Amino acid sequence: MRHRKLSKRLSRPTAHRKALLSNLVKSLFEHERITTTLPKAKVASGVAERMITLAKVKNLASQKRAVSFLGHPEIVKKLFKEIGPRFLDRQGGYTRVIRLGRRPGDRAFMAILELVSKAEIPISKEPVKETKGKKKAEVAKAS
Repeated sequence: MRHRKLSKRLSRPTAHRKALLSNLVKSLFEHERITTTLPKAKVASGVAERMITLAKVKNLASQKRAVSFLGHPEIVKKLFKEIGPRFLDRQGGYTRVIRLGRRPGDRAFMAILELVSKAEIPISKEPVKETKGKKKAEVAKAS
């Protein structure tokens, strides 16, 4: 029985699972958006959130913990210099999992795992034109 176990096994031995999650989180921090299967994205999301929380506290111990998990000093520098400060005012929820549908080859559920960005969408000042009941050509002629 798996009572009180924290993470999914992903049908892999422990060493393989740790390496997989390390590589997924490393790619997420490098590219800030990755596409993977839904179960992997859900598990990697939790690991990435813990790493970002670690990066919000800038001390040597947390940097060493990040290097021991990620194993790539350049990615750790980016994590502590860019990604950690970006989320200082946030209490959690640094990542987002967007479902894509099924992969054509094996019908596995796919998802996008990305960092939540702080870039705001610019809001236009112009009012939105009503197009309900009109065709596109009529709307184009009216404007």
